[in-house]
This record gives sequence, C-alpha cells and structure tokens, in this order.
Amino acid sequence: MDTMTQVAPAAATDLGMDNFIVLTDKAVEMVKDAMEREGLAGYGIRVGVQGGGCSGFQYSMDFEEKAKDGDVTLEQAGVRLYVDSMSSMYLQGVTIDYVQGLQGAGFKFNNPNAKNTCGCGSSFST
Repeated sequence: MDTMTQVAPAAATDLGMDNFIVLTDKAVEMVKDAMEREGLAGYGIRVGVQGGGCSGFQYSMDFEEKAKDGDVTLEQAGVRLYVDSMSSMYLQGVTIDYVQGLQGAGFKFNNPNAKNTCGCGSSFST
C-alpha cells in the first residue's frame, strides 16, 4: 500500500497524524476510475463527517477541484484528499476500502475511533 505524501496548505504530518487516512489499493483504483469516467482530471476527493445517520455521524465523499481554507490536504498514489478541520478530528486512523458484496458495492470506512456503528456501515458515534 502506498504511503501518504503531504501537500500544502496543511498536511496531516504537520498535525501529528502520520496515518491520518489510508486508502486501500482497491479504493485508490476505484477513485481513479470514477474520476476518469467523469472527466475530472486534476480533481481530488473531499472526505468528511456530517451530523446525521443512524448513529449520530455519517461519512461523506465527493469530488472536489481544490482545497478550501483550513483543509488538511493529503495525497496517496496520485489521489488527493481534502479534509476539513472539524472532520479531521473524527477521521484520524481511518482506512477507506472499496468492497463488493451481495448488497452492492461501495466505499467502506474502517474507523478505529468509532464506539458504535450502524448496520449500513455509513454512520457512527464516538
């Protein structure tokens, strides 16, 4: 698995989060495939946490052209990740994988900080 490299303006290593967010090889592959299909060369992925979901918080991922003020910006295997400062508190140590199963396919967040998760796997509480 590739390691993260830092990219300005703020980087995870600057915040003491060496393993802040890790994408599995399959997740990297699927993000790159999606960006290519959508014609989004040069874009990155915004990863975040929002209030809501079955357990109190839910994960979000979306395409983003560039970082916003205050974002932590990371890069792994050519995929740029943008994380706002509030979300960064909840995403330390998270691994994002891409899984396929009987109920479909999608990105799965493995969050070692989550105390409770819901059955759908897209929300959690701390």
